[in-house]
Amino acid sequence: MFPILKKKLLPSFLAFIIFIISFVHVAVPVYADQPTQADITAARMALPVSTNEIPGWPKGPDTGSESACLMDADTGVILYGKNMDTQRYPASTTKIMTCLLAAENCSMDEMVTFSKDAVFGIDRGSSNVGMDVGQQITMEEALYCIMLASANEVAAAVAEHISGSISDFADLMNKRAKELGCTNTNFKNPHGLPDEEHLTTAHDLALIAQAFNNNETLRRIAGTRVYDVVATSTQPDSFTMVNHNKMYPGNSHSYDYTTWGKTGYTNVARETLVTCAEKDGLNLICVVMKAEPPNQYTDTYNLFEYGFQNFVHYNIAENETRYNMESSDFFNTDSNVFGNTRSLVTLSTDGCVVIPKTASFEDLTSEVSYDDIDENSLAKITYYFGDVYVGETSVLLADSGVKKYVFGETVSEDSIDDNNPVKSGFNRDDVVFLDIHRILIIAGIVVGVIFVVLMLILFIKNYLFSARRRRRRKLHKRSRRYFSEFDNFDF
Repeated sequence: MFPILKKKLLPSFLAFIIFIISFVHVAVPVYADQPTQADITAARMALPVSTNEIPGWPKGPDTGSESACLMDADTGVILYGKNMDTQRYPASTTKIMTCLLAAENCSMDEMVTFSKDAVFGIDRGSSNVGMDVGQQITMEEALYCIMLASANEVAAAVAEHISGSISDFADLMNKRAKELGCTNTNFKNPHGLPDEEHLTTAHDLALIAQAFNNNETLRRIAGTRVYDVVATSTQPDSFTMVNHNKMYPGNSHSYDYTTWGKTGYTNVARETLVTCAEKDGLNLICVVMKAEPPNQYTDTYNLFEYGFQNFVHYNIAENETRYNMESSDFFNTDSNVFGNTRSLVTLSTDGCVVIPKTASFEDLTSEVSYDDIDENSLAKITYYFGDVYVGETSVLLADSGVKKYVFGETVSEDSIDDNNPVKSGFNRDDVVFLDIHRILIIAGIVVGVIFVVLMLILFIKNYLFSARRRRRRKLHKRSRRYFSEFDNFDF
């Protein structure tokens, strides 16, 4: 029986094997035609760089990231832009905003409690530090866990601590993003785990990183290489965290001038990286999105080198000659009255511009505006290289201690505060700053009124009073007796 089965089944079995082999043989070339990582990187490098189209602007390098932005942290000037306003998935670089809101809304010694939703609401296998339900750590420890270990359950716990829920915290994130000037950002969670509607851009991420960089506590935390969490009564485990960013000195993609950074990765976002570096008076923020490893690091390195080698920082107050406040008698005090002569208004010493090294400060154009200025400024001067914004400064009262009283502003008694000179008006020793245009108009009206009154007085005095005196003289002459030297003699 079995030999018969072998004779019948063997040909069919062999035919089946041949069919499978032929199918595999045909299918292999299909997969071979799929683009490789090198092909993807080459295609991304061929994408146009928008800043390379600026006349006179240094040509930037090709990058393997689909989006990239290099920003000066002090001025917000964009030095390099490539698809920087295209929405992409930010992955864990989202946590820069989460930590910024934590620093702005909480003290570092507040206790963060881990709920069941925070611990189990994240994807299994995503980055975490193993917190359990009910455990507590300080807000400062939480920020170290987020920035160094990219702990998703910690980001969720911080969001709940601040806003009560993930959705409410996402609303707070989006509100803050708009305040910072972000125009293409929509956050849905505090950690960056996949969500089709969780999107931002390289430019918006740079703006968020700029605000982050202005906070000394956040810079210190994010720039820490290694941090030890010590066991406490509310968190029984001690563990050590090592910063994920490989750009710190001593790491595989080190850059000596790196100050802090945040990595990010998901399957859909690919590699994302936000990094800050400081050198030669320049403080630069680099954002790259949707890169294949190790391009997130090599692109960042090349962009930093491009920025530091091709751009220079100028303090406006030290270089500006067109708005020469110091030599203007109109803005100076009178030495005969005050004992010395000094400018009443001046340029802020904090204002600066960032321009190509091949250009000079005199090449810039500027415009003065009186809109959108802060309460301590009199005006704003904005500078441009061609049509490109390169920085700005404020016109201030020379004495930063001078109190200001807004002429014509009604201040209610309820708003008076002895600790607030703006609300409480001014004292005898205060200097009152008034609108010079309004003062000149009022002074002109007053002078005109005085002139008219004086002319009326002179008219009345010279004509009316004179005419009356002339009439009195005539009457007096008619009624006066003739007088002679012989009247006292009797002839």
